[in-house]
Amino acid sequence: MKLIVGIGNPGKEYENTRHNVGFIILNNYDKNLKWRKDKDAEIAETSVNGEKVLLVKPLTYVNLSGNAVSRIANFYKISCEDILVIHDDLDLPSSSFRLKFNSSSGGHNGIKSIINSLKTQSFSQLKVGIGSNKSYDTKDYVLSKLSKEELNYLQDTIFKEIIDSFVIKGIQFTMNQYNGV
Repeated sequence: MKLIVGIGNPGKEYENTRHNVGFIILNNYDKNLKWRKDKDAEIAETSVNGEKVLLVKPLTYVNLSGNAVSRIANFYKISCEDILVIHDDLDLPSSSFRLKFNSSSGGHNGIKSIINSLKTQSFSQLKVGIGSNKSYDTKDYVLSKLSKEELNYLQDTIFKEIIDSFVIKGIQFTMNQYNGV
């Protein structure tokens, strides 16, 4: 079983903001999925090439994402190596991405929370670039709305391909295949 986590903030006021790229990508992964509320997360179940996959959107707000991730991973007995976390990254240019395994938080509070809750950084990350804007306070920037072009990019089928590749082939193959695309 694989666990795919999209980081974001719950609530209408945070829809289509830079901090919610994880939610947006999971919402676009398969529009026919049925999402259910489970304590502190929304969960959808699917199967990729016979492998059971849980898609999770923590409802704990970005900075406390680890609470929901560790609870679900422990409940379903999912190994950290079978977890892919999708999140925004200020250090990558807008409309770009980078896959990493066993990587630090890079200053992302949601990833810090997950590392602290899982007590390891031995999970995979799909870092989606949102760029940075020095004329904004960082908090205001990550909570600002994405442009139409940025939203269109997040609907690109490459994200579904990356998730499916992670599930079927693993992180090493997926990084070799997609980093640098």
